[in-house]
Amino acid sequence: MIPTWAQIGYLVSAVCFIVALKALSSPRSARTGNLIGAAGAVLAVIITFAAYKPNHLAPILIALIIGTIGGVVGSRRVQMTQIPQLVALFNGVGGGAAALVALLELDEVSSDATVAAIASAFTILVGAVSFSGSVVTFTKLQELMTTRPVTFPGLPVLFIASILGGVALSVWLVSDPRVWVGVLLCLVGLAIGVMLVLPVGGADVPIVISLLNAFTGLTVAASGYVLGNTLLLIAGTLVGAAGTLLTKLMADAMGRSVFNILFGAIRGGSTLGATTASERPVISGGPEDVAILLGYANKVIIVPGYGLAVAQAQHTLRDLVEELQSRGVKVDYAIHPVAGRMPGHMNVLLAEAQVPYDQLREMDDINGDFKTTDVVLVVGANDVVNPAARNTPSAPIYGMPILNADEAQRVIFLKRSMRPGFAGIENELLYDPRTTLLFGDARDSLTKLLAALKTV
Repeated sequence: MIPTWAQIGYLVSAVCFIVALKALSSPRSARTGNLIGAAGAVLAVIITFAAYKPNHLAPILIALIIGTIGGVVGSRRVQMTQIPQLVALFNGVGGGAAALVALLELDEVSSDATVAAIASAFTILVGAVSFSGSVVTFTKLQELMTTRPVTFPGLPVLFIASILGGVALSVWLVSDPRVWVGVLLCLVGLAIGVMLVLPVGGADVPIVISLLNAFTGLTVAASGYVLGNTLLLIAGTLVGAAGTLLTKLMADAMGRSVFNILFGAIRGGSTLGATTASERPVISGGPEDVAILLGYANKVIIVPGYGLAVAQAQHTLRDLVEELQSRGVKVDYAIHPVAGRMPGHMNVLLAEAQVPYDQLREMDDINGDFKTTDVVLVVGANDVVNPAARNTPSAPIYGMPILNADEAQRVIFLKRSMRPGFAGIENELLYDPRTTLLFGDARDSLTKLLAALKTV
Protein backbone atom coordinates (compact mmCIF):
# COMPACT_ATOMS: atom_id res chain seq x y z
CA MET A 1 0.00 0.00 0.00
CA ILE A 2 1.18 3.52 -0.82
CA PRO A 3 1.39 5.70 2.33
CA THR A 4 -1.10 8.55 2.60
CA TRP A 5 1.64 11.18 2.50
CA ALA A 6 2.96 9.66 -0.75
CA GLN A 7 -0.51 9.72 -2.30
CA ILE A 8 -0.83 13.39 -1.40
CA GLY A 9 2.59 14.04 -2.92
CA TYR A 10 1.58 12.23 -6.10
CA LEU A 11 -1.55 14.39 -6.21
CA VAL A 12 0.61 17.51 -6.03
CA SER A 13 2.77 16.16 -8.87
CA ALA A 14 -0.32 15.46 -10.96
CA VAL A 15 -1.55 19.01 -10.39
CA CYS A 16 1.87 20.27 -11.52
CA PHE A 17 1.54 18.28 -14.75
CA ILE A 18 -1.94 19.67 -15.43
CA VAL A 19 -0.89 23.25 -14.71
CA ALA A 20 2.22 22.79 -16.88
CA LEU A 21 0.16 21.51 -19.80
CA LYS A 22 -2.16 24.49 -19.55
CA ALA A 23 0.78 26.91 -19.37
CA LEU A 24 2.29 25.41 -22.55
CA SER A 25 -0.70 26.69 -24.52
CA SER A 26 0.79 30.20 -24.60
CA PRO A 27 4.33 31.40 -25.44
CA ARG A 28 4.14 33.85 -22.54
CA SER A 29 3.73 31.09 -19.96
CA ALA A 30 5.43 28.16 -21.71
CA ARG A 31 8.79 28.58 -19.95
CA THR A 32 7.10 28.67 -16.54
CA GLY A 33 4.98 25.68 -17.52
CA ASN A 34 8.08 23.66 -18.39
CA LEU A 35 9.62 24.46 -14.99
CA ILE A 36 6.42 23.50 -13.16
CA GLY A 37 6.21 20.22 -15.05
CA ALA A 38 9.86 19.44 -14.34
CA ALA A 39 9.33 20.21 -10.65
CA GLY A 40 6.37 17.83 -10.59
CA ALA A 41 8.48 15.08 -12.16
CA VAL A 42 11.32 15.58 -9.67
CA LEU A 43 8.84 15.50 -6.78
CA ALA A 44 7.35 12.25 -8.11
CA VAL A 45 10.79 10.61 -8.31
CA ILE A 46 11.70 11.66 -4.76
CA ILE A 47 8.39 10.38 -3.39
CA THR A 48 8.83 7.06 -5.20
CA PHE A 49 12.26 6.55 -3.64
CA ALA A 50 11.02 7.49 -0.17
CA ALA A 51 7.80 5.46 -0.31
CA TYR A 52 9.01 2.24 -1.95
CA LYS A 53 12.59 2.12 -0.61
CA PRO A 54 14.01 0.05 -3.53
CA ASN A 55 16.52 -2.66 -2.65
CA HIS A 56 18.74 -2.20 -5.70
CA LEU A 57 19.43 1.46 -5.13
CA ALA A 58 22.89 1.70 -6.72
CA PRO A 59 21.98 0.71 -10.32
CA ILE A 60 18.88 2.90 -10.15
CA LEU A 61 20.93 5.92 -9.10
CA ILE A 62 23.51 5.19 -11.81
CA ALA A 63 20.74 5.07 -14.41
CA LEU A 64 19.33 8.36 -13.09
CA ILE A 65 22.74 10.03 -13.26
CA ILE A 66 23.34 8.81 -16.83
CA GLY A 67 19.88 9.95 -17.90
CA THR A 68 20.31 13.35 -16.25
CA ILE A 69 23.67 13.92 -17.92
CA GLY A 70 22.24 12.86 -21.27
CA GLY A 71 19.28 15.21 -20.85
CA VAL A 72 21.41 18.19 -19.88
CA VAL A 73 23.93 17.65 -22.68
CA GLY A 74 21.20 17.04 -25.22
CA SER A 75 19.20 20.13 -24.25
CA ARG A 76 22.28 22.34 -24.55
CA ARG A 77 23.83 20.92 -27.71
CA VAL A 78 20.85 20.03 -29.87
CA GLN A 79 20.02 22.82 -32.33
CA MET A 80 16.52 24.24 -32.64
CA THR A 81 16.21 22.58 -36.07
CA GLN A 82 16.85 19.19 -34.43
CA ILE A 83 14.23 19.47 -31.69
CA PRO A 84 11.70 17.28 -33.57
CA GLN A 85 14.29 14.49 -33.75
CA LEU A 86 14.96 14.88 -30.04
CA VAL A 87 11.25 14.74 -29.29
CA ALA A 88 10.99 11.57 -31.36
CA LEU A 89 13.82 9.94 -29.40
CA PHE A 90 12.41 10.97 -26.01
CA ASN A 91 9.00 9.70 -27.06
CA GLY A 92 10.44 6.37 -28.21
CA VAL A 93 12.33 5.93 -24.95
CA GLY A 94 9.09 6.48 -23.03
CA GLY A 95 7.20 3.87 -25.03
CA GLY A 96 10.08 1.40 -24.86
CA ALA A 97 10.43 1.87 -21.10
CA ALA A 98 6.71 1.23 -20.56
CA ALA A 99 6.91 -1.96 -22.65
CA LEU A 100 9.94 -3.21 -20.68
CA VAL A 101 8.25 -2.52 -17.35
CA ALA A 102 5.18 -4.45 -18.46
CA LEU A 103 7.38 -7.36 -19.56
CA LEU A 104 9.15 -7.42 -16.20
CA GLU A 105 5.82 -7.34 -14.36
CA LEU A 106 4.38 -10.33 -16.24
CA ASP A 107 5.66 -12.71 -13.55
CA GLU A 108 3.49 -10.86 -11.05
CA VAL A 109 0.33 -11.08 -13.17
CA SER A 110 -1.84 -14.07 -12.35
CA SER A 111 -4.00 -15.81 -14.95
CA ASP A 112 -7.20 -14.75 -13.14
CA ALA A 113 -6.22 -11.02 -13.12
CA THR A 114 -7.74 -10.41 -16.53
CA VAL A 115 -7.77 -6.61 -16.48
CA ALA A 116 -4.12 -6.44 -15.39
CA ALA A 117 -3.17 -8.91 -18.13
CA ILE A 118 -5.04 -6.85 -20.75
CA ALA A 119 -3.23 -3.71 -19.57
CA SER A 120 0.10 -5.54 -19.76
CA ALA A 121 -0.55 -6.82 -23.29
CA PHE A 122 -1.63 -3.36 -24.43
CA THR A 123 1.44 -1.72 -22.90
CA ILE A 124 3.86 -4.20 -24.45
CA LEU A 125 2.35 -4.03 -27.95
CA VAL A 126 1.70 -0.29 -28.21
CA GLY A 127 4.89 0.63 -26.34
CA ALA A 128 6.94 -1.41 -28.81
CA VAL A 129 5.11 0.24 -31.73
CA SER A 130 5.88 3.66 -30.29
CA PHE A 131 9.56 2.82 -29.72
CA SER A 132 10.37 1.44 -33.18
CA GLY A 133 8.16 3.97 -34.96
CA SER A 134 9.87 6.83 -33.13
CA VAL A 135 13.30 5.50 -34.07
CA VAL A 136 12.28 5.48 -37.74
CA THR A 137 10.91 9.03 -37.53
CA PHE A 138 14.22 10.09 -35.96
CA THR A 139 16.24 8.57 -38.79
CA LYS A 140 13.99 10.24 -41.37
CA LEU A 141 14.16 13.70 -39.81
CA GLN A 142 17.91 13.35 -39.22
CA GLU A 143 18.19 12.26 -42.87
CA LEU A 144 20.00 9.08 -41.89
CA MET A 145 17.58 7.50 -44.35
CA THR A 146 15.45 8.93 -47.12
CA THR A 147 12.69 11.31 -46.05
CA ARG A 148 10.55 9.98 -48.89
CA PRO A 149 7.94 7.29 -48.24
CA VAL A 150 9.36 3.76 -48.31
CA THR A 151 7.07 1.07 -49.67
CA PHE A 152 7.56 -2.38 -51.13
CA PRO A 153 5.31 -5.01 -52.70
CA GLY A 154 3.28 -6.81 -50.10
CA LEU A 155 3.66 -4.12 -47.42
CA PRO A 156 -0.11 -3.74 -46.83
CA VAL A 157 -0.54 -7.51 -46.51
CA LEU A 158 2.43 -7.84 -44.17
CA PHE A 159 1.26 -4.89 -42.08
CA ILE A 160 -2.26 -6.26 -41.66
CA ALA A 161 -0.88 -9.73 -40.90
CA SER A 162 1.36 -8.23 -38.20
CA ILE A 163 -1.57 -6.42 -36.61
CA LEU A 164 -3.64 -9.62 -36.59
CA GLY A 165 -0.65 -11.48 -35.15
CA GLY A 166 -0.30 -8.81 -32.44
CA VAL A 167 -3.98 -9.16 -31.54
CA ALA A 168 -3.69 -12.97 -31.41
CA LEU A 169 -0.60 -12.83 -29.21
CA SER A 170 -2.31 -10.29 -26.95
CA VAL A 171 -5.26 -12.65 -26.46
CA TRP A 172 -2.83 -15.49 -25.75
CA LEU A 173 -0.97 -13.34 -23.23
CA VAL A 174 -4.18 -12.40 -21.43
CA SER A 175 -5.18 -16.05 -21.06
CA ASP A 176 -1.65 -17.24 -20.25
CA PRO A 177 0.65 -14.39 -19.08
CA ARG A 178 4.04 -15.90 -19.84
CA VAL A 179 7.16 -13.83 -20.38
CA TRP A 180 8.13 -15.52 -23.66
CA VAL A 181 4.70 -14.74 -25.12
CA GLY A 182 5.23 -11.15 -24.06
CA VAL A 183 8.61 -11.09 -25.79
CA LEU A 184 7.03 -12.37 -29.03
CA LEU A 185 4.33 -9.70 -28.71
CA CYS A 186 7.03 -7.06 -28.22
CA LEU A 187 8.86 -8.18 -31.37
CA VAL A 188 5.66 -8.03 -33.40
CA GLY A 189 5.01 -4.55 -32.02
CA LEU A 190 8.46 -3.43 -33.11
CA ALA A 191 7.76 -4.68 -36.64
CA ILE A 192 4.38 -2.90 -36.72
CA GLY A 193 6.01 0.38 -35.65
CA VAL A 194 8.55 0.20 -38.46
CA MET A 195 5.95 -0.63 -41.11
CA LEU A 196 3.64 2.10 -39.77
CA VAL A 197 6.19 4.89 -40.28
CA LEU A 198 8.12 3.75 -43.37
CA PRO A 199 5.37 4.82 -45.84
CA VAL A 200 5.21 8.29 -44.29
CA GLY A 201 7.36 10.99 -45.82
CA GLY A 202 8.11 14.67 -45.99
CA ALA A 203 6.09 17.09 -43.90
CA ASP A 204 3.88 14.27 -42.59
CA VAL A 205 6.63 12.90 -40.31
CA PRO A 206 6.10 15.43 -37.47
CA ILE A 207 2.42 14.53 -37.41
CA VAL A 208 3.34 10.88 -36.92
CA ILE A 209 5.60 11.91 -34.04
CA SER A 210 2.58 13.46 -32.37
CA LEU A 211 0.55 10.30 -32.97
CA LEU A 212 3.29 8.11 -31.50
CA ASN A 213 3.45 10.50 -28.56
CA ALA A 214 -0.22 9.75 -27.94
CA PHE A 215 0.59 6.03 -28.12
CA THR A 216 3.32 6.47 -25.51
CA GLY A 217 0.95 8.33 -23.21
CA LEU A 218 -1.60 5.54 -23.42
CA THR A 219 1.06 2.91 -22.67
CA VAL A 220 2.24 4.89 -19.64
CA ALA A 221 -1.35 5.09 -18.41
CA ALA A 222 -1.78 1.35 -18.90
CA SER A 223 1.50 0.63 -17.11
CA GLY A 224 0.22 2.80 -14.26
CA TYR A 225 -2.67 0.39 -13.90
CA VAL A 226 -0.32 -2.59 -13.99
CA LEU A 227 1.87 -1.05 -11.27
CA GLY A 228 -1.03 0.33 -9.27
CA ASN A 229 0.40 3.85 -9.62
CA THR A 230 -2.22 6.58 -9.93
CA LEU A 231 0.30 9.24 -10.95
CA LEU A 232 1.34 7.23 -14.02
CA LEU A 233 -2.33 6.84 -14.90
CA ILE A 234 -2.88 10.60 -14.74
CA ALA A 235 0.34 11.57 -16.51
CA GLY A 236 -0.15 8.98 -19.25
CA THR A 237 -3.74 10.05 -19.82
CA LEU A 238 -2.66 13.70 -20.12
CA VAL A 239 0.03 12.85 -22.66
CA GLY A 240 -2.29 10.52 -24.58
CA ALA A 241 -5.08 13.09 -24.77
CA ALA A 242 -2.74 15.95 -25.67
CA GLY A 243 -1.00 13.88 -28.35
CA THR A 244 -4.32 12.80 -29.85
CA LEU A 245 -5.65 16.36 -30.00
CA LEU A 246 -2.39 17.68 -31.43
CA THR A 247 -2.37 14.98 -34.11
CA LYS A 248 -5.89 15.93 -35.14
CA LEU A 249 -5.08 19.65 -35.17
CA MET A 250 -1.93 19.11 -37.25
CA ALA A 251 -3.78 16.88 -39.70
CA ASP A 252 -6.48 19.54 -40.05
CA ALA A 253 -3.78 22.18 -40.62
CA MET A 254 -2.45 20.01 -43.46
CA GLY A 255 -5.96 19.54 -44.82
CA ARG A 256 -5.54 15.76 -44.62
CA SER A 257 -6.97 12.89 -42.62
CA VAL A 258 -4.76 10.90 -40.26
CA PHE A 259 -5.50 7.78 -42.31
CA ASN A 260 -4.30 9.49 -45.49
CA ILE A 261 -1.14 10.69 -43.74
CA LEU A 262 -0.29 7.18 -42.54
CA PHE A 263 -1.27 5.21 -45.62
CA GLY A 264 -1.40 7.78 -48.42
CA ALA A 265 1.86 6.58 -49.99
CA ILE A 266 0.42 3.11 -50.45
CA ARG A 267 -2.54 4.67 -52.24
CA GLY A 268 -0.32 7.17 -54.10
CA GLY A 269 -1.29 10.38 -52.30
CA SER A 270 1.24 11.05 -49.57
CA THR A 271 3.64 13.93 -49.23
CA LEU A 272 6.75 12.81 -51.06
CA GLY A 273 9.59 15.09 -49.97
CA ALA A 274 11.73 17.49 -51.96
CA THR A 275 12.74 16.68 -55.54
CA THR A 276 14.95 18.40 -58.10
CA ALA A 277 15.27 22.14 -58.54
CA SER A 278 13.36 23.92 -61.31
CA GLU A 279 15.08 25.71 -64.18
CA ARG A 280 12.14 28.01 -64.98
CA PRO A 281 13.04 31.73 -65.08
CA VAL A 282 12.27 33.87 -62.02
CA ILE A 283 12.74 37.51 -61.02
CA SER A 284 15.69 37.78 -58.67
CA GLY A 285 17.17 40.82 -57.00
CA GLY A 286 19.95 41.94 -54.74
CA PRO A 287 19.80 43.20 -51.15
CA GLU A 288 19.56 46.82 -52.38
CA ASP A 289 16.50 46.06 -54.55
CA VAL A 290 14.71 44.29 -51.72
CA ALA A 291 15.68 47.02 -49.24
CA ILE A 292 13.95 49.62 -51.40
CA LEU A 293 10.75 47.54 -51.52
CA LEU A 294 10.75 47.13 -47.75
CA GLY A 295 11.89 50.65 -46.88
CA TYR A 296 9.06 52.34 -48.74
CA ALA A 297 6.30 49.95 -47.61
CA ASN A 298 3.64 50.88 -45.10
CA LYS A 299 2.77 47.35 -44.04
CA VAL A 300 4.97 44.24 -44.11
CA ILE A 301 4.21 40.65 -43.08
CA ILE A 302 7.02 38.21 -42.33
CA VAL A 303 6.42 34.51 -43.06
CA PRO A 304 9.11 32.45 -41.25
CA GLY A 305 9.85 28.82 -42.08
CA TYR A 306 12.28 25.98 -41.55
CA GLY A 307 15.00 27.72 -43.56
CA LEU A 308 15.06 30.49 -40.94
CA ALA A 309 15.72 27.89 -38.26
CA VAL A 310 18.40 26.14 -40.29
CA ALA A 311 20.27 29.40 -40.85
CA GLN A 312 19.80 30.48 -37.21
CA ALA A 313 18.78 33.86 -38.61
CA GLN A 314 16.05 34.77 -36.12
CA HIS A 315 18.15 37.44 -34.35
CA THR A 316 19.10 39.12 -37.62
CA LEU A 317 15.46 39.03 -38.72
CA ARG A 318 14.43 40.73 -35.47
CA ASP A 319 17.02 43.47 -36.10
CA LEU A 320 15.65 43.97 -39.60
CA VAL A 321 12.09 44.24 -38.27
CA GLU A 322 13.17 46.76 -35.62
CA GLU A 323 14.81 48.89 -38.33
CA LEU A 324 11.59 48.81 -40.35
CA GLN A 325 9.52 49.74 -37.31
CA SER A 326 11.81 52.65 -36.56
CA ARG A 327 10.81 53.98 -40.00
CA GLY A 328 7.10 53.69 -39.15
CA VAL A 329 6.49 50.45 -41.07
CA LYS A 330 3.88 48.16 -39.48
CA VAL A 331 5.32 44.63 -39.25
CA ASP A 332 3.72 41.35 -38.17
CA TYR A 333 4.85 37.73 -38.27
CA ALA A 334 2.45 35.22 -39.86
CA ILE A 335 2.74 31.84 -38.13
CA HIS A 336 1.41 28.78 -39.94
CA PRO A 337 0.41 25.84 -37.67
CA VAL A 338 2.90 23.47 -39.32
CA ALA A 339 5.67 25.95 -40.19
CA GLY A 340 9.05 24.41 -39.38
CA ARG A 341 9.05 20.79 -38.30
CA MET A 342 6.60 20.79 -35.39
CA PRO A 343 3.80 22.92 -33.93
CA GLY A 344 5.14 26.02 -32.18
CA HIS A 345 8.55 25.68 -33.84
CA MET A 346 8.50 29.24 -35.19
CA ASN A 347 7.00 30.64 -31.98
CA VAL A 348 9.84 29.21 -29.92
CA LEU A 349 12.47 30.27 -32.46
CA LEU A 350 11.26 33.89 -32.52
CA ALA A 351 10.70 34.01 -28.77
CA GLU A 352 14.35 33.03 -28.40
CA ALA A 353 15.19 36.19 -30.37
CA GLN A 354 13.04 38.29 -28.01
CA VAL A 355 10.39 39.02 -30.65
CA PRO A 356 7.33 40.49 -28.85
CA TYR A 357 4.50 37.97 -28.58
CA ASP A 358 1.93 40.41 -29.91
CA GLN A 359 3.75 40.46 -33.26
CA LEU A 360 3.28 36.69 -33.68
CA ARG A 361 -0.08 36.19 -35.34
CA GLU A 362 -1.64 32.83 -36.17
CA MET A 363 -2.86 31.96 -39.66
CA ASP A 364 -6.59 32.39 -39.03
CA ASP A 365 -6.00 35.77 -37.41
CA ILE A 366 -3.72 37.28 -40.07
CA ASN A 367 -4.94 35.78 -43.35
CA GLY A 368 -7.42 38.59 -43.93
CA ASP A 369 -4.63 41.20 -43.72
CA PHE A 370 -2.63 40.06 -46.74
CA LYS A 371 -4.91 41.93 -49.18
CA THR A 372 -3.91 45.23 -47.57
CA THR A 373 -0.21 44.35 -47.24
CA ASP A 374 2.45 46.07 -49.34
CA VAL A 375 5.19 43.43 -49.01
CA VAL A 376 5.32 39.86 -47.73
CA LEU A 377 8.80 38.66 -46.81
CA VAL A 378 9.00 34.85 -46.88
CA VAL A 379 12.07 33.61 -45.02
CA GLY A 380 12.80 29.92 -45.53
CA ALA A 381 9.17 28.86 -46.04
CA ASN A 382 7.60 27.36 -49.14
CA ASP A 383 4.70 24.92 -48.84
CA VAL A 384 2.77 27.06 -46.31
CA VAL A 385 2.36 29.80 -48.96
CA ASN A 386 2.01 27.55 -52.00
CA PRO A 387 -1.25 28.35 -53.90
CA ALA A 388 -1.29 24.74 -55.17
CA ALA A 389 -2.96 23.91 -51.87
CA ARG A 390 -5.98 25.80 -53.20
CA ASN A 391 -5.69 25.46 -56.96
CA THR A 392 -4.19 22.06 -57.83
CA PRO A 393 -6.31 19.04 -56.83
CA SER A 394 -3.51 16.65 -57.82
CA ALA A 395 -0.99 18.28 -55.47
CA PRO A 396 -0.14 16.34 -52.29
CA ILE A 397 -0.85 19.46 -50.21
CA TYR A 398 -4.21 20.17 -51.87
CA GLY A 399 -6.72 21.19 -49.21
CA MET A 400 -4.09 22.32 -46.73
CA PRO A 401 -4.93 25.77 -45.32
CA ILE A 402 -2.16 28.19 -46.31
CA LEU A 403 -1.11 31.76 -45.60
CA ASN A 404 -2.57 34.04 -48.29
CA ALA A 405 0.77 35.59 -49.26
CA ASP A 406 -0.26 35.60 -52.92
CA GLU A 407 -2.87 38.27 -52.13
CA ALA A 408 -0.25 40.89 -51.17
CA GLN A 409 0.98 43.57 -53.59
CA ARG A 410 4.57 42.27 -53.60
CA VAL A 411 6.21 39.06 -52.35
CA ILE A 412 9.88 38.55 -51.52
CA PHE A 413 11.32 35.06 -51.06
CA LEU A 414 14.60 34.44 -49.27
CA LYS A 415 15.75 31.05 -50.57
CA ARG A 416 18.94 29.06 -50.88
CA SER A 417 17.90 27.60 -54.24
CA MET A 418 14.88 26.72 -56.36
CA ARG A 419 14.62 23.31 -54.73
CA PRO A 420 10.99 22.58 -53.75
CA GLY A 421 9.88 22.29 -50.15
CA PHE A 422 9.02 19.08 -48.31
CA ALA A 423 5.95 18.54 -50.48
CA GLY A 424 8.18 18.08 -53.51
CA ILE A 425 6.16 20.36 -55.80
CA GLU A 426 6.87 23.71 -57.40
CA ASN A 427 5.43 26.87 -55.92
CA GLU A 428 3.83 28.91 -58.71
CA LEU A 429 4.07 32.01 -56.51
CA LEU A 430 7.82 31.98 -57.15
CA TYR A 431 7.17 32.69 -60.83
CA ASP A 432 4.57 35.42 -60.28
CA PRO A 433 5.58 38.82 -61.73
CA ARG A 434 4.96 40.36 -58.29
CA THR A 435 7.55 38.06 -56.68
CA THR A 436 11.25 38.83 -56.18
CA LEU A 437 13.74 36.19 -55.02
CA LEU A 438 16.84 36.92 -52.97
CA PHE A 439 19.08 33.85 -53.10
CA GLY A 440 21.53 32.83 -50.40
CA ASP A 441 21.80 31.71 -46.80
CA ALA A 442 19.00 33.40 -44.82
CA ARG A 443 21.26 34.91 -42.16
CA ASP A 444 23.74 36.23 -44.73
CA SER A 445 20.93 37.62 -46.90
CA LEU A 446 19.23 39.29 -43.94
CA THR A 447 22.53 40.81 -42.79
CA LYS A 448 23.14 42.32 -46.23
CA LEU A 449 19.50 43.38 -46.44
CA LEU A 450 19.70 45.18 -43.09
CA ALA A 451 22.86 47.00 -44.15
CA ALA A 452 21.24 48.05 -47.41
CA LEU A 453 18.07 49.18 -45.64
CA LYS A 454 20.03 51.57 -43.46
CA THR A 455 21.24 53.38 -46.60
CA VAL A 456 17.77 53.73 -48.15
